[in-house]
Amino acid sequence: MAQYTGVAVSPGRVIGTIRSMAPPVAEPPSGDTLPEGSDRAAEAERIPAAAAAVQGTLTRLAERAAGEGKKILEATAQMAADPSLTQTAQGFVLTAGKSPERAVWEAGDQVATMLEGLGGYMAERATDVRDVRARIVAELRGEQAPGIPEGEEPFVLTAIDLAPADTATLDPARVIALVTSDGGPQSHTAILARQLGLPAIVAAKDIHEFADGTEVFVDAGFGTVTDDVTDEHHRLAAAWTEQQMNPLTYEGGGGVLADGTRVQLLANIGGAKDAEKAAAANADGVGLFRTEFLFLDREDEPSVEEQTKAYVETFAHLPGKKIVVRTIDAGADKPLPFLTDADEPNPALGVRAYRTSWEKRSVLTNQLDAIAAAAKQSEAKPWVMAPMIATIDETEDFVAMCRERGLEPAGIMVETPAAAITADRHLAACDFASIGTNDLTQYTMAADRQLGSLAHLNTPWQPSVLALVKATCDGARTAGGDPEAFGESANKPVGVCGEAAGAPGIAVVLVGLGVNSLSMTPRSLPVVAKVLSTVTLAQAQELAAKAVAARTAEDAISVVRAGLPILGELGL
Repeated sequence: MAQYTGVAVSPGRVIGTIRSMAPPVAEPPSGDTLPEGSDRAAEAERIPAAAAAVQGTLTRLAERAAGEGKKILEATAQMAADPSLTQTAQGFVLTAGKSPERAVWEAGDQVATMLEGLGGYMAERATDVRDVRARIVAELRGEQAPGIPEGEEPFVLTAIDLAPADTATLDPARVIALVTSDGGPQSHTAILARQLGLPAIVAAKDIHEFADGTEVFVDAGFGTVTDDVTDEHHRLAAAWTEQQMNPLTYEGGGGVLADGTRVQLLANIGGAKDAEKAAAANADGVGLFRTEFLFLDREDEPSVEEQTKAYVETFAHLPGKKIVVRTIDAGADKPLPFLTDADEPNPALGVRAYRTSWEKRSVLTNQLDAIAAAAKQSEAKPWVMAPMIATIDETEDFVAMCRERGLEPAGIMVETPAAAITADRHLAACDFASIGTNDLTQYTMAADRQLGSLAHLNTPWQPSVLALVKATCDGARTAGGDPEAFGESANKPVGVCGEAAGAPGIAVVLVGLGVNSLSMTPRSLPVVAKVLSTVTLAQAQELAAKAVAARTAEDAISVVRAGLPILGELGL
């Protein structure tokens, strides 16, 4: 009997047998060269042919996928056709006589290492390059590329980590839970598992101790997997299945606590299609509109007219509702060729987000012009905020730009400890704040949120992170507010739009700390509303105080779970 623990990223309780991902493609020997007399040119030509075959396979998979999975597969297919990989590999064959397999392997390593040096989003793409490299080598060898096991019976999938191409083709009818030994809470694997509602755990380092065919109970709310399957586990799994067949619903109107206190429940979106889904889910508005999706994968800045059209299309789905628009969050994991410096040694701590306006101010002012123009053509109520704010001067500068264009309310994102501990002064200079718990956690814990090895640090349950949320809310109370202007409480509004807002247990804590609104993926709205309905504001405040005072993140989780029996009843 054994139990292994990882980082919970998508809740659920299931019983099933383990099936492991096929082993990785074996590395060709370092001295693998062509035999004497080989036609180097002919051997080199095999590389682009194999890459084209891999691209074709990935393209076919993309045609069968949908949503984010489709985008990931399409991007990976394009990477398979990237000449920087194939031409480098061909050069190794022609000049050094390396075998095509070894040449592709070394070329892939070269590209991946370069991307890792860039950090953030580009470092995450290194995994994609190595996935493509392995697929091309398998094609050259005539082997089957590694992937999700085939089979008719549903199973629990274990893997070191999943390549985007594999994650994007996950079929929840076959894969009933996912457990990886690597990966982090912000990896492709974690994000897509949440979107699919698939029970998932990452960074469970010893999961491969379980052999294929082992029956296990997966509790993805706790992040545990055990082969000691009891009658109680069968009851819990059956209750989870029943809940999935009769899902909770959310009718809108905010999360209503047991004492009648209301908390706005908003949606995170990236464009018009997401806004349509948010409206269908009865979200009370949008707490995070990620506008950078308009800018990504472009060599040039989109025009004001193009941006205006996109914002109008998005706003149209939520007439009369609050839409918090985040201005461009470029840099770090979202580099843009026309705006950010690809040579920064540490992009996560570099010129990103609002900071890009220091030298290229027109990109931000053009965006604000577009938002203002769209607001005049819409019945929605846009609130505008700047990401990556650290100083009061920055807040005052951004608010002044918004005021010039008639954009009110104007606010900031609290993602740096600097902004959190001086929130009273920031909120005296602006109208609202939204806490991005993903980055706030990363910067508080000095832990790259993309690294699976640091996943245990990158949890918003860290007492230090919760203390900074409290500091922000305390600052809002000090700054005061005008409830008639924005329809909120007498305090300056503070929302949360990071992943924590959609996790029901910590959502209660956030409300207890003084947060006015929670923004999340629409899928999370019903369960967050349900859990909030079981506590009064006083009870939420008591649990929040205990969580902030906890010794460790694990202790904070335990004390809150003990005070929220509804989490266990819902399998969370």
